[in-house]
Amino acid sequence: MSPMEIGKVLESSPNTISIQIENTTVFEANKKKLQIGKYVEISDGNLNKVVAIIQNIKSTVVEKSGDLKFILQTQPIGYIESETFFRGTSLIPSPTEPVYVMEETTMGLIYSSNKDYNFPFGKLVQNNGVEFKIDANKFFGKHIALVGSTGSGKSCTVSKILQDVVGISNGKNMNIQSQKNSHIIIFDIHSEYKSAFELQSDENFTLNILDADNLMLPYWLMNSEELESLFIEGNENNHHNQVSQFKRAVILNKEKHNPTLKDKVNYDTPVYFNIEEVYTYIWNLNHEVVSKLVGENCPKLSDTTLIKDSEKLLYFDDKLDFVVQSTAAATKASNGAFHGEFNRFISRLETKLSDKRLDFLLQSKKADGSSHNSEDFGDVLKQFLGYLDKSNVTIIDLSGIPFEVLSITVSLVSRLVFDFAFHYSKIKHATNDFNDIPFMIVCEEAHNYIPKTGGAEYKASKKSIERIAKEGRKYGLSLMVVSQRPSEVSETIFSQCNNFISLRLTNVNDQNYIKSLMPENSNAIADILPNLSSGECLIVGDATLMPSVVRLDMPNPQPKSQSIKFQDEWQKDWKDASFDDVIKRWKKE
Repeated sequence: MSPMEIGKVLESSPNTISIQIENTTVFEANKKKLQIGKYVEISDGNLNKVVAIIQNIKSTVVEKSGDLKFILQTQPIGYIESETFFRGTSLIPSPTEPVYVMEETTMGLIYSSNKDYNFPFGKLVQNNGVEFKIDANKFFGKHIALVGSTGSGKSCTVSKILQDVVGISNGKNMNIQSQKNSHIIIFDIHSEYKSAFELQSDENFTLNILDADNLMLPYWLMNSEELESLFIEGNENNHHNQVSQFKRAVILNKEKHNPTLKDKVNYDTPVYFNIEEVYTYIWNLNHEVVSKLVGENCPKLSDTTLIKDSEKLLYFDDKLDFVVQSTAAATKASNGAFHGEFNRFISRLETKLSDKRLDFLLQSKKADGSSHNSEDFGDVLKQFLGYLDKSNVTIIDLSGIPFEVLSITVSLVSRLVFDFAFHYSKIKHATNDFNDIPFMIVCEEAHNYIPKTGGAEYKASKKSIERIAKEGRKYGLSLMVVSQRPSEVSETIFSQCNNFISLRLTNVNDQNYIKSLMPENSNAIADILPNLSSGECLIVGDATLMPSVVRLDMPNPQPKSQSIKFQDEWQKDWKDASFDDVIKRWKKE
């Protein structure tokens, strides 16, 4: 059956097509299909059709008859040629061309004409009978932005997408017979996602959970920026001296503990060094006294031992007892160049090293209780990538990580994953192959550690994630950036995203920000953002044939992200809280 003609093109441009419907009878007969966000098809004078999305509807009174006529403002998003749908506006219909309501057959043609669009992504809200599909290679291979206000269903949407990727359906492992090669790393800031990927043991699905209690993250893997962010205050007057001497101490200590690499070690080389020894070195510099007697002119200990530059490694071993500063001819000695300079620096080092909350970072231990060393680098790397227990999903639970080292933790993990992807890709490229182990990092609540603005405490994580955003795709590493406040997330990262999933957004600034990032032909449909129901989302980008509003099924199992039903709980009988258990956990007893 031919589609019903509803009107004519009144005015046409690359961005807007005005359509006139002559009378109320036609409009009322097709009212359900003529709503904002739905589609119409327009003849271009040949056998081809232009597809446009309805932006606005207004009516005017016809003077003579008193009847109403209707004007639809639409935006062209693509065209159908030879039974295939193409994105873009290379075909623009002329005025007087006939306009038709979008039929299910046309809708089905759009979503089935291109075989690359084969990854199920829920159902169209405008037509529940049409299964929406995306190009999964373009979706996961290019960065994804997923945004939505609190309670809009972000965590469930993320969980459902990732469950479909790794083969979890209704609590079952669909790949139980043969494990697939998917690799997902989730930065979980609220400890929500564990329940979404935990299956019964007989489903043979291994989930890799890393938190502050079992995370192997030895400090010696940190680069210069991360180390300085942790130990050095950027606003102190002698900041440059702290940086230079800390750097010198770290390099010397790396050389001491890795003698076979002595000529190859630098500040950023990921090899073992002893932070306690570095602290002792800085302490000795801060108490150093230099003998000014003829022929000496070097640091001198109270037992008259002279310390030449080549012997400065002694500074790592113990806190030394130097001679007293003196102006007398027989004992002439003056304070060293950094004497008393590092009092606050030393105090900060002592505080960090004694902070039990930072043990996962500064006191990282192996199962046998010994410290990690350079030979353990492989195992440390494997835990993030899921290769210790062959896990498709690795969840890094940041909920127990102190806020002051949250940025450093995110930076260190993401940088190590990037470096692995980089070097693995280079090895494959040398044999004319491509990276066959692609990874995706999911940054949940991204505004907490990669904000648009912020102090030095965010510098490390922003630099690492922005590097992935700009370069990661070349080396098989992509991002999914999730946030309830997109306007507060680094612009550099969002500008690199090619696919946008937006759930309900109630904040005007966030709405406008997301509209500004979307392609031009998506601006109109983006007006629906504040009116989306929970679980509904607008998807736009390279992976979709056209901007669409879809509803995904609920994930099974679900993440622990549901809002507590306050009134239901308040109307129940009084409940006693186990304060002892809370306090024990609080104090990590």
